Amino acid sequence: MTASDTALAEQENREQVVNDFSITIGTVNGSGSQTSNLTIIRSIFKMGIPVSGKNIYPSNIQGMPTWYTIRVSKDGYLARVPEPDIVVAMCPESFQEDVDRLPPGGLLIYDQGIRAEVEREDIFSYPLPVQKLVRASDAPRNLQDYVANMVYVGALVALLELEIDKVHQALDFHFSGREKPVDLNYKIIQSTAEWCSENLEKVDPYHLERMEATKNLKLVSGNEAAAIGAAFGGVQFMGWYPITPATGLADMLKVYLPKLRKDPETGKNTFAVVQAEDELAAIGMAVGAGWGGLRAMTSTSGPGLSLMTEFAGLAYYSETPLVIWDVQRVGPSTGLPTRTSQGDVIMAHYLGHGDTQNILLLPGSPYECFKFGWRSFDIAERLQTPVYVLSDLDLGVNQWITEEFEYPEVEMDRGKVIWEDDLEAFEGDWGRYLDVDGDGIPYRTVPGNKHPESAWFARGTGHDEYARYSEDPEDFLKNMERLRKKYETARSLMPEPVLDEMESAEVGILAYGSTDPAVQEARDHLRDRGIPTDSLRLRAIPFTSVVHEFIKAHRQIYVVEMNRDGQVHKLLSLEVPEETGKMVSVAKVDGLPLTAEWIVDQIESMEEK
Repeated sequence: MTASDTALAEQENREQVVNDFSITIGTVNGSGSQTSNLTIIRSIFKMGIPVSGKNIYPSNIQGMPTWYTIRVSKDGYLARVPEPDIVVAMCPESFQEDVDRLPPGGLLIYDQGIRAEVEREDIFSYPLPVQKLVRASDAPRNLQDYVANMVYVGALVALLELEIDKVHQALDFHFSGREKPVDLNYKIIQSTAEWCSENLEKVDPYHLERMEATKNLKLVSGNEAAAIGAAFGGVQFMGWYPITPATGLADMLKVYLPKLRKDPETGKNTFAVVQAEDELAAIGMAVGAGWGGLRAMTSTSGPGLSLMTEFAGLAYYSETPLVIWDVQRVGPSTGLPTRTSQGDVIMAHYLGHGDTQNILLLPGSPYECFKFGWRSFDIAERLQTPVYVLSDLDLGVNQWITEEFEYPEVEMDRGKVIWEDDLEAFEGDWGRYLDVDGDGIPYRTVPGNKHPESAWFARGTGHDEYARYSEDPEDFLKNMERLRKKYETARSLMPEPVLDEMESAEVGILAYGSTDPAVQEARDHLRDRGIPTDSLRLRAIPFTSVVHEFIKAHRQIYVVEMNRDGQVHKLLSLEVPEETGKMVSVAKVDGLPLTAEWIVDQIESMEEK
């Protein structure tokens, strides 16, 4: 082991750092390191310690550097931090970069087979004989490169006091109880931990200690949560095409639907998941299923959503219920396929040529991905329109702490679907696009209704209230005004924003989605610096009256989001133009999740002005 005299001198006067640090693990993409990283984060979680993980990986298949950052926070902070306290360096190509990112007093654990010198004198360092430890194991030669990453898991067991029984539980979960791969990986972890205990003298200050903070909670990705929610919401059809980072949602549906959506008497599936030839076909199938009365959905990301525009416009104008999950990544064009952003808000809101205003749901946690997974169907069928759920790569792909999911207590809302007896009782002639109740929402029939008056033609061309082809200007105007009225009705059906207030706050922070952990942490820091803030987290567009009241009640509103142009800030400026002067855009997109430190710097500097 090597540790500089400078670092040792600092250690003598430094307090122990317990459950409050971040670890960045640098490996090679495609080397199997994700298994090791998930084992670490799940083991820490099982020790009852709040933890979050961010996977920063390249968009190629394999061979390039990849990083996984684990934040351990006894205070429950889950946002990304700008620099790690501990670096595990296993990739030669990124070795020097990984070493350089450590702050003074940081800890370096590295593969001594990497032919590079550690020249820094202000950090602690522990070299590991990775190849020697792997060769001494029982691992087959063809698997040795993959299980080599378990060496650094064993090092963390010894150096951070990561509980080894929790590691075994994490491996058992990951490999679904298959004894052979569990034993193979566990033996390498054990032997490495023993080697570290015998050969390394721990002088760094970093430790893990058991807590109870994660009791009755679970670790899950937003994509998995969304799939469970959709299954609970009665999804019957999913048309999809693979795209990063939305593919995991469809994959998880294929896991859960066979378990949750079978006819109890016949044992037959009550669902269909169809991989289409492209995104256009995927949404086309889903539109057809929605028209046919099924709870239908698709999932994609920005480039796929662009391709879906034509069918999305058809669903909007024909008033066909449909749920579209957009797990956002960085654009324009192919952009950064494996990085996160909130850059699709304006596109999704107005998707479809001509005058469209789409409904957006904005989940900010895995639990809300789950909840909106079922609630989106209720809203789509009540309003007879596409509903877009905007997640993002960070929320969708990474592991997050969340409360347990509960089956919806409310009954499914199928909206204004009418059957044979309803048509008989209908006062006056039934028209598919006739506004009877004054809310802009007409009544619809679906295939299977045997009444002779139930049929109608779902067209994307101009039509009158009875779904008859029409190019009459008055018919078109009446239809478009009714669609506008329906959008206004939607305000009363949207999930209300989440409001959190501090005493005497004149400043408000308005944000949405996965920025929330960074925003809430930033608010604590701003309060400590004499700037108390209230926060409002949007959960849907159109905006509700609560949003208007929040903006009016504050001297200054900072709109925080992960895009370049401040897209929600622009929509709010259109919504409440009289308040535009007090709203400031705090927007950034570099592909990485926002940090609390960046938000603090931005708001503090603006407040000083």
